[in-house]
Amino acid sequence: MSDPLSQHLLAALATTPAAPLCVAFSGGPDSSALLHALARLPTARARGLRALHIDHGLHPDSTLWADHCRNFCAALDLPCDVRRVQVETGKGNGLEAAARHARYAAFASELREGEYLLLGHHRDDQAETVLLKLLRGAGPEGLGGMRALRPLGHGQLWRPLLTLSRAQLRDYLKTHQLDCIDDPSNADTKLARNHLRHEILPRLMQHWPHAVDSILHSAALSRAAADTLQTQWLAEFEALHDRATDSLDAAGWRALDPALREPLLDHWLHALGLSAPTTAQRQQIERQCGSRAGQLPCIRWPGVELYIWNGRLWALSPRLEIAADWEAHWRGEPLTLPDGGVLALTNTDKRLPEPLLVRLRRGGEHIKPAGDAHTRELRDLFQKQRVPPWQRNVCPLLYAGDELVAVADRWISARGEAIFQTTGARPHWEVAR
Repeated sequence: MSDPLSQHLLAALATTPAAPLCVAFSGGPDSSALLHALARLPTARARGLRALHIDHGLHPDSTLWADHCRNFCAALDLPCDVRRVQVETGKGNGLEAAARHARYAAFASELREGEYLLLGHHRDDQAETVLLKLLRGAGPEGLGGMRALRPLGHGQLWRPLLTLSRAQLRDYLKTHQLDCIDDPSNADTKLARNHLRHEILPRLMQHWPHAVDSILHSAALSRAAADTLQTQWLAEFEALHDRATDSLDAAGWRALDPALREPLLDHWLHALGLSAPTTAQRQQIERQCGSRAGQLPCIRWPGVELYIWNGRLWALSPRLEIAADWEAHWRGEPLTLPDGGVLALTNTDKRLPEPLLVRLRRGGEHIKPAGDAHTRELRDLFQKQRVPPWQRNVCPLLYAGDELVAVADRWISARGEAIFQTTGARPHWEVAR
């Protein structure tokens, strides 16, 4: 295997832990070259090499593209998982950003424990990324470009081709006569990256033949500066981050120097599997950090809702619309709730003698918690216990007949206590993240 791509990958694999490998496989030229070259390496196959294709459903041929990826992998005797995603548009950042968010959220959720997700980004992609970041006013972290390795979901995102050129990958494809998907959106110069790729960079290269080398050199310097800053903002992150709720101290974050504030926010969001905001959205977050008590500012961008509540920053994926009359019968088996949360018993082998009815809030509910002399309105209990507002309407309410006997695992009536004592287990609500 004397070709530069195979030699490069063999050397790269030798520098990483012997973790499972998964290639983010679009079926396009770059990921096709990456996957094919890895499939020829026994070292990669020994690490459980597989492919993951994300079907955005945005093109009429997307199903055919998924079939192409399955067939490509079958010819290599590799497993190929296809995941269909819903791209949420109309939330401010356009289709390109929304598709990227949906894709990376799927990567994060599909990645197995300790697995490395390999992307086919190369040095020309890196140069485009740095220019885009420059035009968007990024700091050292952004101007450092795409990192070769970073945490993602249960594993790591790895870009092993950042030192190879697009031309080298095309040579590999030609040598091995590989058929690839030609996504017509890659030629749409109305999209920012495509405009840089097809219009701006070629003109730069005419006047400055070594432009890409210079851009990448500057990126390396910026990345080194960002790494130096990282030791500082990581210490601040540990102080500001609450592991139990995955929230950040708003005032403490706002008080940081911008050189620490921006990468800290990005780190927090990426750890949650969420995308970073634009400069304008960052400024909006900073302004809203001083909101008066009782307000609930929410800054939105594709795939993200960032709330400022109770003096802290909270970030989550947008909630789906839930039918007001949703309900289910439950005897203790793990029950997936409409928002993705789970209701179960603390002992999952136990079952209730009679099913309870599970509902969500409809307004006006009240309960008399065991040991409490008074009946309490659910609204007052939520406020007193500082249950986040976005969790209140998805909190499972458990009824025996018409009587509310438990509010998830937060408040249980005397009748509810008697019901759960028969099983020796209590309800447990796993809140959707």
